[in-house]
Amino acid sequence: MSSQPNSYTDTNGQYAGGAMPVPQDQSRQQHPQQPQPTQHGATASAGNGYRQQAGDPARQSLLNVRAEVGKAVVGQDPTVTGMLIALLCGGHVLLEGVPGVAKTLLVRALSTALSLDTKRVQFTPDLMPGDVTGSLVYDSHSSEFTFREGPVFTNIMLADEINRTPPKTQASLLEAMEERQVSVDGVSRPLPVPFIVAATQNPVEYEGTYPLPEAQLDRFLLKLTMPLPGRSEEIEVIRRHANGFDPRDLAAAGVRPVAGASDLSTAQAAVAQVAVAPELLSYIVDIVRATRSAPSFQLGVSPRGATALLNTARAWAWLSGRTFVTPDDVKALSLPCLRHRVGLRPEAQMDGIHVDDVLGSILASVPVPR
Repeated sequence: MSSQPNSYTDTNGQYAGGAMPVPQDQSRQQHPQQPQPTQHGATASAGNGYRQQAGDPARQSLLNVRAEVGKAVVGQDPTVTGMLIALLCGGHVLLEGVPGVAKTLLVRALSTALSLDTKRVQFTPDLMPGDVTGSLVYDSHSSEFTFREGPVFTNIMLADEINRTPPKTQASLLEAMEERQVSVDGVSRPLPVPFIVAATQNPVEYEGTYPLPEAQLDRFLLKLTMPLPGRSEEIEVIRRHANGFDPRDLAAAGVRPVAGASDLSTAQAAVAQVAVAPELLSYIVDIVRATRSAPSFQLGVSPRGATALLNTARAWAWLSGRTFVTPDDVKALSLPCLRHRVGLRPEAQMDGIHVDDVLGSILASVPVPR
């Protein structure tokens, strides 16, 4: 796993408790926090964007979600933003981080703040496909088989340690992730709307795991890395626990619903209206095509990855308060959107080359439209 952060980590700076900056009137003095360069030179342009079009109720509701999640989770603002982008795009997220960085807590807090249903499945070597999708159960009273829904019938399904279950069970999620339905005994059953999979995996322990196949990895919209907290953030975590914080009781922590499915639906419609110039479409294609010819990669990004980068850049632009996409939006989402869709050559792995480093070089070399 690369140690690089999510590309938009610095886009809004670090705010205590995970709170987003409050949208301000444009006539007021600008916030002293200036846009900062990202890891690979992508200009973080969202600082001023949040002060534009502040009256949009759907956007304001989603921005408030970060403040609510921050009541339970410290120092993971970029991951929360990534989860919001995934919900806006209707895509799935692969969360990678060592144990104990609040992956499960983040998903639970996010679903609470968005008034969405969530279910957690612990993926183990003996988990069967029917344990995820559901199965037919014989009813002795009616002498008929009835379908019993599995945990996939929810809004946010937390697939904990997804790489610990065999490929057969992993494959049971493919139809759900792509078609938003489950087929059992020849009958297709639609999943709730919205529906996303938030899957976690441990990057440091590979014994007894089954690497996700490329076909399944490509169905994840984003791969987000959850780093260990900084010293001040870790002190805040300990302080909260010393004051009685219980991660199993989000209500006591003050996490409350501030948005709902209707806000999300309205926001998705607004994101679809964000304008993208033809030059930016060419820019996205040039980045994707460059991954296919990079000497360090044996597998480049597919056209599905190009559409994913387009959609996430649109969502990020909308969250930033703009009705158009900029090259900086594309750069900001390139790493989390593409890092899991490429494969390093064995010799590159032996040389200690990281995927994010190669992607950073590509972003630096592809001409930016002016």
